[in-house]
Amino acid sequence: MSKGIYLSPKYYNEKIKKYAPGSKERIELKKIYNKMYNKIIEIPQYIGSEKIFSIKRKSISPPHKYKKIIAYWHKGNKKDVIKAIDTALSLRKKWSNLSWYNRASIFLKAADLLSGPYRLKINAATMIGQSKNIFQAEIDSACELVDFLRFNVKYLENIYKNQPFSPKGVWNRLEYRPLEGFVFALTPFNFTAIAGNLPSCMALMGNVVIWKPSNKQIYSANILMKIFKKAGLPDGVINMVLTNGKMTSNIILKHPEFSGIHFTGSTKVFKKIWKKIGNNIFKYKNYPRIVGETGGKNFIWIHNSACIKEVYTAILRGAFEYQGQKCSAVSRVYVPESLWENIKNNLIINIKNMKIGSPKNNKNFITSVIDKKSFYKIKKYIERVKKSYEAKIIIGGVCNKFKGYFIQPTIIQTTNPYYESMIDEIFGPILTIYVYKDIEWKKSLKLVNNTSIYALTGSIFSRDRFIIEKATKYLINCAGNFYINDKPTGAIVGQQPFGGSRASGTNDKAGSEINLLRWVSLRTIKETFVYDNKL
Repeated sequence: MSKGIYLSPKYYNEKIKKYAPGSKERIELKKIYNKMYNKIIEIPQYIGSEKIFSIKRKSISPPHKYKKIIAYWHKGNKKDVIKAIDTALSLRKKWSNLSWYNRASIFLKAADLLSGPYRLKINAATMIGQSKNIFQAEIDSACELVDFLRFNVKYLENIYKNQPFSPKGVWNRLEYRPLEGFVFALTPFNFTAIAGNLPSCMALMGNVVIWKPSNKQIYSANILMKIFKKAGLPDGVINMVLTNGKMTSNIILKHPEFSGIHFTGSTKVFKKIWKKIGNNIFKYKNYPRIVGETGGKNFIWIHNSACIKEVYTAILRGAFEYQGQKCSAVSRVYVPESLWENIKNNLIINIKNMKIGSPKNNKNFITSVIDKKSFYKIKKYIERVKKSYEAKIIIGGVCNKFKGYFIQPTIIQTTNPYYESMIDEIFGPILTIYVYKDIEWKKSLKLVNNTSIYALTGSIFSRDRFIIEKATKYLINCAGNFYINDKPTGAIVGQQPFGGSRASGTNDKAGSEINLLRWVSLRTIKETFVYDNKL
């Protein structure tokens, strides 16, 4: 029982390490990378207090060297999913009744473990298993996840502090109860931070969780589970299953105690999940919470008053960091005719200087795409451009899978604003440019608004304040994260809550109180002290 009104520790964004040549952190990370890379490990499922190993094993290989085996993960079955649900439900009452500050302490400790002794290990795992370069891994798996864990505690505190007015003779209170039942976290390969945040933020609010990470992120997910356990998370609060996605969803989404899903992944999969939940609605004890962040076809729109250096820097970083495998990555750009030649020349020069290869070499900016399926999907787009009368490759287009799944950063110019690479989410290092006549800038804004089904992120570039205001207002529904004179990637926890609408998701803003409110069910309590009863 609480004997005080407690304030959580000061929160702040984790400082990004530079990993400069010869620096202590770079030398130490290289040692850990080599040690992990040259050791084969076995990755179990984590259900309750058990580490479950099975007969069916699947190998894990780095995308940049797919013939090298670094781990085996043990595939689960239907019984494991059911066991995970039962285990979570058996702990629900005990966990939900634990005081908020004791729940918070666990995740604050996890943040400090990530920031300190586990920092280089989680970065190395993300570099090896997901083929992120050293800087992308540091920003993602260390800094952003630490920020999520620390800021979420402060958000929880702020939520609990939000109490109603009480007039004379009455005490009104709000109680923020965990959801009744269990919740499901389904996480993607591209951000270790998202994989860690989705299950942990729900658990922080008092919920018990079934977590299914992407098969392509299991290597770093295994370390996250070890960190949560090391931080003191009770067995059964977060249960990590390594099972078939469709089978897992079918079992979970039919369960009467299913109370919510926290999802990041493809729009197609999310819509199928939503449909299943709708079909099963009469089976549930409560209406499940559905929170999803899905696809994006993110844009940069440029006015002829823009600063050219700012523009091409934003395009290069926004499009090609992590090989374009970010839901926020820019993949379509609208350029005024008067600026195109200058911008094009600078893009070509910079792309020619981008080094491609294994993330082990810290000079490499571009590494491989995530797997064979992704490689061939992207390659087919490039091949179709080469045969098209509506589009041409300005630079790039080289695909090489001799050792890893490498695709050179590719820029396409199209004369058709509705060409397929302006519409489809490709999720790779492909950027498409549409050049418009300067006088038709208003018409080009309509193209930005109408071309895509998505509305995740977007940027506009202009030095004319009237144009900035007009574009910002006109594109009001085009992006949940909207940037002015900046790239549309790199949202920071506590500064730019992240999420989009339209086909990009429910826009419940990860990294904010808004998201955490989805994982509680409020109870209003009114206590009357004096009742006016005339006898």
